[in-house]
Amino acid sequence: MVGIGIVLLFLLAQATNNRELYERNYGRLFILNVVVAGLLLLVIAWMGLRLFSRLKRGKFGSRLLIRLAAIFALVGFLPGLLIYVVSYQFVSRSIESWFDVKVEGALDAGLSLGRSTLDVLASDLAAKSRAAANQLADTSQAGVPVAMERLREQLAANDLILWNANGQLIASAGQSRFQLNPERPSAQQLRTVRSQRSIAVVEGLEEGVPAALNNARIRAIALVSPSSFGFLGEPRFLQVTQQLPPTLVANAIAVQEANREYQQRALARDGLRRMYIGTLTLSLFLAVFGAILLAVVLGNSLARPLLLLAAGVREVAAGDLSPKPVLQGKDELGGLTRSFAQMTQQLADARAAVEKSMGEVDAARSNLQIILDNLTAGVIVLDPQGRILQANPGAERMLRAPLPQGASLAAVPGLESFGASVQAQFDDYRGERLQRGLDHWQQSFELHAPPPPGAGSATEALTLVVRGAEMPAEASGRQAHLLVLDDISEVVSAQRAKAWGEVARRLAHEIKNPLTPIQLSAERLEMKLAPKVADAERALLQKSVRTIVDQVDAMKRLVNEFRDYARLPAAQLQPVDLNALVADVLHMYEREGTEAATAQAPMTLELDANCPPILGDAMQLRQVIHNLLQNAQDAVEGAEHREVCLRTQWSEATRRVRLIVQDTGPGFPESILKRAFEPYVTTKAKGTGLGLAVVKKIADEHSARIDLKNRLQDGAAAGAQVSLSFVVAA
Repeated sequence: MVGIGIVLLFLLAQATNNRELYERNYGRLFILNVVVAGLLLLVIAWMGLRLFSRLKRGKFGSRLLIRLAAIFALVGFLPGLLIYVVSYQFVSRSIESWFDVKVEGALDAGLSLGRSTLDVLASDLAAKSRAAANQLADTSQAGVPVAMERLREQLAANDLILWNANGQLIASAGQSRFQLNPERPSAQQLRTVRSQRSIAVVEGLEEGVPAALNNARIRAIALVSPSSFGFLGEPRFLQVTQQLPPTLVANAIAVQEANREYQQRALARDGLRRMYIGTLTLSLFLAVFGAILLAVVLGNSLARPLLLLAAGVREVAAGDLSPKPVLQGKDELGGLTRSFAQMTQQLADARAAVEKSMGEVDAARSNLQIILDNLTAGVIVLDPQGRILQANPGAERMLRAPLPQGASLAAVPGLESFGASVQAQFDDYRGERLQRGLDHWQQSFELHAPPPPGAGSATEALTLVVRGAEMPAEASGRQAHLLVLDDISEVVSAQRAKAWGEVARRLAHEIKNPLTPIQLSAERLEMKLAPKVADAERALLQKSVRTIVDQVDAMKRLVNEFRDYARLPAAQLQPVDLNALVADVLHMYEREGTEAATAQAPMTLELDANCPPILGDAMQLRQVIHNLLQNAQDAVEGAEHREVCLRTQWSEATRRVRLIVQDTGPGFPESILKRAFEPYVTTKAKGTGLGLAVVKKIADEHSARIDLKNRLQDGAAAGAQVSLSFVVAA
């Protein structure tokens, strides 16, 4: 309907320019436009009912559509009505004034003024051209191009051309330099110039308004007389072209066209009035209805993207970042839906990336926590005030104390002096770092820590190597101190055992050599002097010699033990049935003399029949079992309840076989418990302190774990327990 109305309106407008066509078809055109306007009115009413129905249903965008329709209708109707009223009054009351005598006289005066102005410009350019021709008359052939450029600037001309008498180009300046064949003056023009010395012609005004604005110009041709000193010289012609000002051209053509149209319109004043009024009325009618229809259409096109955006915003607010539909239009609203869809996709990608990064961070944190939890070294992170920020299980196991976050290290029970020493080390480290550029400090500490659970009440003497450093603030978000703890108690014990082995080797070498001569010399003295002395002196001599011999034998046994500890041979590991070996050793104890068997404490044997063979050296394992049984028998001597238990145990989980020896003695003192495996550490008056040291050395040769602890009963020590864990044979 809009298209038909626009075509009819165009035909009506065309008819207004043709009085006969208008008068012949005005009635039909008017009726067709009224029909189209009526149909548009029906369409608008139908769309209004739809809008009202949408509004009653509360559908999103209805109020926006009604508002847009009202705005567009008002914008189209009110200005159109105002223009219509003003135009109607202007046409109906003032059209006669257009054809006033004054108007006609003004148009004639304008035409005369334009012609006079053009004639003045032409005459002026002709006079300037003659003067320029006179300047060129005395110019040599070589200086002509330079002179023409200078003259073109002086005349403010667009183009200068110098022709010879035959109409051939001699020199040019301006736009003609870029033309292969410039327009030549006609022969008639050249003859006129010879007679009048110059002419000026206005060209291009008859080509129409667009072409005249660019091509309207004044062309002046002046005669360049030969030099007064030249004989045989031929005349030349200087052609000067100057563009007319576009404003002057436009005004001249406008006046000319207005005068022509005025003369045409003056012939049909009444018909012109009806044409304008009818056209204005139909234009207003179609414009108003078209504006309302356009408002509904545009409002719908605006509402669709907004509906998509509203639905998408609700979904995004609910956490749904699935791909959103978009409009394929090229306008801003279509671009807005695409941008919203891209934003939603970017949000989804960002959320996926964040979830992936969080997963990676959690995995890295979990891996780091697993590494920290399984480190044998202790790791503690402290703030500058000494409060615990983080500690791994290794540190708690090493220090035998819980390390809660936020608590001061110096306030943990049992670690008061350790925490204070660590804080003092950090205070000293700050000053030394600034002066000497240190990146960490290291210090060893002797720490008396509680024993592990089930190991009795005795404290353990630990030797710790502690390294401290400051963590960068940007790495943790705040300044922090890092502590790394290593328990070197076993290393110190091993070094001590190695040192004792070296001492034992040297003592065995240095002491054993003079023992035999001492014993032989004492026996020789007894043999030589006994027959020569009285009975009383003989008895004293024999007693003294016997004392010397017994002490020499005791020293030999001590030296042999030194030698055995220092030169313990490497273990020859083979599959060994531990149950059979234990039973065999225990059987030897049962075959000892009656008096010795009576003095021994009762021994209980508990063998696990599921124990597989272990990797071991049978001879060394016999010595281990013998030493442990002998220590247990010595420990229960004098106790109220005397009992020794020997047990084997198979662990399916760890794939190891344990050998356990328990006694009901008083247990180990606190000062001995941690150092019991060191040489010459003993509580027995007649012991050498090498028994458990040899056991420890053999256990190390067999890669066996050895454990020593006191058995507790009602919080008090009720005996000792030594256990070894052996690797099974493949």
